Amino acid sequence: MTFALEGVGLDLGGRPVLRDLTFSVAPGERVVLLGVNGTGKTTLLKALDGLVFPSAGRIAYHGVPLEAPRLEEPAFRRRFRAEVGLLFQNVDAMLFNPTVADEIAFGPRQLGLPGVEERVERWAETFGVTPFLDRPPFELSGGEKKRVALAAVLSVEPRVLLLDEPTASLDPASAAHLVDLLAGLAGTTVVVSTQNLSVAEELGRRALLLAPGRPGLLHDGPSDALVADERLLVESGLAHRHAHRHGAAAHAHYHVHDAE
Repeated sequence: MTFALEGVGLDLGGRPVLRDLTFSVAPGERVVLLGVNGTGKTTLLKALDGLVFPSAGRIAYHGVPLEAPRLEEPAFRRRFRAEVGLLFQNVDAMLFNPTVADEIAFGPRQLGLPGVEERVERWAETFGVTPFLDRPPFELSGGEKKRVALAAVLSVEPRVLLLDEPTASLDPASAAHLVDLLAGLAGTTVVVSTQNLSVAEELGRRALLLAPGRPGLLHDGPSDALVADERLLVESGLAHRHAHRHGAAAHAHYHVHDAE
């Protein structure tokens, strides 16, 4: 398994964020992680990237415990950082180079990968940021920064992509392009978080559903089954039951929260 989690709990600042998570992700699998704000989606992705560590349970990457001492070992750290790429929800936290070209080239240079210039050209073109290559990232719009960050993550061609709300700040055309791109990454393991149900089924055939204040997963199974399950959507906070009246007749329907 690419990732295996057993009874994972994680506290931040003394506050429990994740509790009793047990699941695995197979190589090449595309998984969409769903939940409203505050359910721990970002924390879970950071844990899978070895940036924070469980206070209970364990996480393994291809059978190797994902622990701080292991990531201090140069050989494993280099392998893991070359194979696993994380896109932050707030991309400002990961853009720090003087130009967009340097931003995209940073990962390949750090890892000593070949063809750095070719990688920059390829991924800049893929995400439509070639006109910005000589500009500082901080000058760009939110959507442009997101596309630069995606190009930077993919420039090392990782085996695993961890994407935190990747379609947020993107215009509809750019979001659709990203969905198509992810669908074409044969063999790449993708775990992507969102609270936008309109793209959930396209981002991953399997869905994991977190709910605030609840241990474990509310759902681990097909994305289409979750999107059609009004009870679970309401229970998780991704939808609510809206009642209204027309004269003497009362009606109720479900309203889905699709904003990111």
